[in-house]
Amino acid sequence: QVQLVESGGGLVQPGGSLRLSCAASGTIFSIYNMGWYRQAPGKQRDLVASISSGGLTNYADSVKGRFTISRDNAKSTVYLQMNSLKPEDTAVYSCRIYGFSTNEWGQGTQVTVSS
Repeated sequence: QVQLVESGGGLVQPGGSLRLSCAASGTIFSIYNMGWYRQAPGKQRDLVASISSGGLTNYADSVKGRFTISRDNAKSTVYLQMNSLKPEDTAVYSCRIYGFSTNEWGQGTQVTVSS
């Protein structure tokens, strides 16, 4: 059974940086696509960034140039480097593994951007 565990969230001041990690277990990580999503209070969950099994990346317009998604297949981990954080980036961030009839989510990690 696939399990995803996120870490790295927290409280950061505007303009600061955080790096989120999502470690996968119970599967052959390298063959799957990975995504980071976020959900702010009262809003729907939206895609932040995704990375294919081949390393192709995609970003929401709101984070382009500030966030970077990457993966380390040897560690079965996907990362989200977040720079120049803004208060509107505050949300619960969740990772997703998908492909080949697999679609699993992590439990989420809170990111709060506030002075």
